[in-house]
Amino acid sequence: MQDKTTPAYDTESFDAVVVGGGPAGLMAAEVLSAAGHSVLVAEQKPSLARKFLMAGKSGLNLTKSEEPERFLTSYGEAARWLKPMIAEFGQQEVMAWAEGLGADLFTGSTGRVFPRVMKASPLLRAWLGRLDAAGVVVRTRWRWTGWEGDALVFETPEQVRRVVSRVTLLALGGASWRRLGSDGLWAGTLSEVGVALADFAPSNAGIALDWSPHMAPHLGQPLKGVAFHAGTIVSRGEAVISARGLEGGGVYPLTPALRAGAALRIDLMPDVPLADVTARLSRPRGKASLSNHLRKVLKLPAAQLALLNEFARPLPQDPGALAALVKALPVPINGLRPMDEAISTAGGVLRSGLDDTLMLKQRAGVFCAGEMLDWEAPTGGYLLTACLATGRRAGQGALRYLSDQG
Repeated sequence: MQDKTTPAYDTESFDAVVVGGGPAGLMAAEVLSAAGHSVLVAEQKPSLARKFLMAGKSGLNLTKSEEPERFLTSYGEAARWLKPMIAEFGQQEVMAWAEGLGADLFTGSTGRVFPRVMKASPLLRAWLGRLDAAGVVVRTRWRWTGWEGDALVFETPEQVRRVVSRVTLLALGGASWRRLGSDGLWAGTLSEVGVALADFAPSNAGIALDWSPHMAPHLGQPLKGVAFHAGTIVSRGEAVISARGLEGGGVYPLTPALRAGAALRIDLMPDVPLADVTARLSRPRGKASLSNHLRKVLKLPAAQLALLNEFARPLPQDPGALAALVKALPVPINGLRPMDEAISTAGGVLRSGLDDTLMLKQRAGVFCAGEMLDWEAPTGGYLLTACLATGRRAGQGALRYLSDQG
């Protein structure tokens, strides 16, 4: 894509300016450039899609292969307004789009869809190549600071730049992982022009815990085969016992409930009914210590036994009471890890401030997409799918706006 040394200009003009070079912004740029419009992508970081690339370091989870209605439930209250966008560009469309860029995909045992290379960089290179061929211009290290009249204003390493556009697509991200570009500073700019915003809050965040010295040997160990409960949310994923608490895909889906004050409980044996756990614990233990008895009859891994002792000491002698703790271990948490450590954020531009094309009601010709909108979803392909879907919807809305304006 074009990212050449900029000439000595003060004001430029484009049909469309996309502010933010992540997946939502690039998808909007693709829609507009494919229709023959001149498009500028302005990104505040030195390169595009840094969060996308970071996500790809552990295997780029594009989407999830599951029944569409179940897929939608992962977006909580936002599912109602996201539904038509995801219906138009959902799981199958995301996979076809990636395959169209040369990605060879596979579906894992949990339904998550990945490129076989398990990296984001080849897909991003192909995508940027396609946008470059369509004439999309890219300027990096350009931070958007607002408007002067109809012109967008950018701080750049050289000087302040102004760009006039017929439509503007904002895809500025949330407020986590500042080092990758999602700093949320745009919220003040939009608030000044009357755009309604919800406060940012961590989503897909780790859980903060103060461990006793008893847990030191288990730090860094995975928790597998357990079920995490908070409010109405149940997660069977894996988590890691870290020095700061619990991290990983098993606990990230609990964030909305924990933010709302729900208690955390862990079922250490989710595949064994309470009655069966009670029966096992009721077996005669002879001269064996309670710890050895637990290890023998429950066959719990060391990490699970350590958690039981961490949060339930002194352990009750009554088999029924002990079984109840095994099946619903209360874990007193110290809240969530800081927002900048979270994978994503809730909050942002309220749906009520947008029309059905994702255009701001407060400013005609300005559209919003991606994580800067007020929605959240767990990891597992849901975040990327909705970013692409909202980017496409905003791009299509901008096309209609351009057509209506003549």
